[in-house]
Amino acid sequence: MYPERFDNLPAQRAVTVHQPTPMPPTVQVSAPLVPVQPSSIPAVASVVLPDGRVVTGYAINPMQPEPVAAKPAVSHTAVNVALGGVGFLAVCGGLVLLTAFIAALAAFVHQLIILAAVIFGGFIAAQIFGASGHRGGTTVNIRKAVIKRNHFHG
Repeated sequence: MYPERFDNLPAQRAVTVHQPTPMPPTVQVSAPLVPVQPSSIPAVASVVLPDGRVVTGYAINPMQPEPVAAKPAVSHTAVNVALGGVGFLAVCGGLVLLTAFIAALAAFVHQLIILAAVIFGGFIAAQIFGASGHRGGTTVNIRKAVIKRNHFHG
């Protein structure tokens, strides 16, 4: 379960280095030879790996990046004017949003004031016109009263 423990240092262990062994290119006899420019087809190289596999391929030269065309110079004044225009538009947009927000907030406060007036006015009206008995006055039930000689007897 656990790997074996080695007491010797890694420098003391034997190291085996495998170098690839190149194979000579094979020549086909059956195909006729056609003269070709040497730079058009690169040579094919074969290499034998340590485990016995053979890798065959072309040598690839590193690609050289194409030179970048010089960009025309832009004047600093043009850059400053463009940046100033962008900043001005940003400030104008912010002011429009701020104005819209203030108008919406004012309308909201106005509606809150109207709502408070309606609620307070309803409360006052309920106190004045409420049917909760008359305080400080005399209540007379006329239907139960007996009238004798212009006097009320209750």
